[in-house]
Amino acid sequence: MSKPRILLLDIETAPNTAYVWGLWDQNIAHDQLKETSYILCWSAKWLGEKRIMAADCKDRRNYTKMLRGLAALLDEADIVIHFYGSRFDIPVTNKELIKAGIPPPSPYKQVDLKIMVAKVFRFESNKLDHVCEQLGLGKKIKTEFELWIGCMNNDDNSWYEMVRYNRHDVVLLEKLYYRLLPWIGNHPNLSVYTGTLCCPKCGSTNIQKRGVQVAVLKTYTRFHCQKCGGWFRGNEAD
Repeated sequence: MSKPRILLLDIETAPNTAYVWGLWDQNIAHDQLKETSYILCWSAKWLGEKRIMAADCKDRRNYTKMLRGLAALLDEADIVIHFYGSRFDIPVTNKELIKAGIPPPSPYKQVDLKIMVAKVFRFESNKLDHVCEQLGLGKKIKTEFELWIGCMNNDDNSWYEMVRYNRHDVVLLEKLYYRLLPWIGNHPNLSVYTGTLCCPKCGSTNIQKRGVQVAVLKTYTRFHCQKCGGWFRGNEAD
């Protein structure tokens, strides 16, 4: 057995365009839509590797090819890390895959850092930009809505900036993941993949016994990871 493939992922999407009667408190019916939202570009990287993979649909004729590339990465991944991706990136990707007739990738586990941040901490804002800034990890590249409009109008400079913005989000995502790792209580158990007693969060075997963890009816040996700082219990009751 070996370590799992962990993928960091972020997508950018075009807004829906619609015919509307006004600007305030509008109830837009589906037959008012001129064009539904679609994926402009995606960026991804394998955890711990330098290369950032990216693709865009500047040429809309390559849209299905772009989707197939994303589906292939998801198919290879054991775990996918994202920021609010369980509510946005993954459902949007699934929608585009089924519309394009692309079969679903093999099952993978997900770690949604936004949901984890909102559950464990009380930052003034749970947005990626704010959390990363508060933790000294950097900031998102500043953008305006015109950037999305520029891409939809096939402006070369807008596409360059959009891809740069998307790639940078993945860099921030990886930094945030490493910082949050020891706090993630429901992280997929890496020892299941490695077949060894290791930190279930980072996979390190540099662990120390630190007391016991009491369950309802049993006690378990408690361990502390010397690499990421996470806590976990053994699999067998004492």
